[in-house]
Amino acid sequence: MAKLVKGDKMPDFKVDTVLGTEVVKDITFKQIVDGKPTFFWFQRYIGCPPCRLDVHLLTQAYPKFVEKGCNIVVVMQSKPEIVLRDMNGQTLPYHLVCDPTETLYKTLEIGSWDPENRGEMNEKEQERMNMKREIMAKEGYVHGDYEGNEQQLPAFFAVSPDMTVTEAHYARNLGDMPLADEVLTKL
Repeated sequence: MAKLVKGDKMPDFKVDTVLGTEVVKDITFKQIVDGKPTFFWFQRYIGCPPCRLDVHLLTQAYPKFVEKGCNIVVVMQSKPEIVLRDMNGQTLPYHLVCDPTETLYKTLEIGSWDPENRGEMNEKEQERMNMKREIMAKEGYVHGDYEGNEQQLPAFFAVSPDMTVTEAHYARNLGDMPLADEVLTKL
């Protein structure tokens, strides 16, 4: 498969997720989308502090998405048991897809950054990362287990109720991803 672009159909992957405090096995993307506009954030893994912060920020923003009739989905290269352990009893109100084999990332051609050439962040990307660093320092976020691809770049996809991609964004760096509030302003 090639990279997704606007107008493509999101593949109907069969996945395992964490929802609430439980593991949901063999659910499809179509079942998760459930006929609603849905936003997919592809991150690295739950032990990555900026990725864990994004899970936290999306959890806080989730009620606003529900008010607008939308779903949130986070995809990570973590194992379900590690997500549950690291969530420490916190309830996830949306599906967190677990892809420890990186199958979805490879199929959707979500690339990795080159440690020798990370690329410069623009002003907006730098502002996002500075905000995240401040919150992580204040809240005491520390690195957890290393899973998956440490150089994995994130990606963001918006899909319509019929799974048509309405936005496809392959990030250049960790700061090149929309925050929940930025997506909400588009709705």
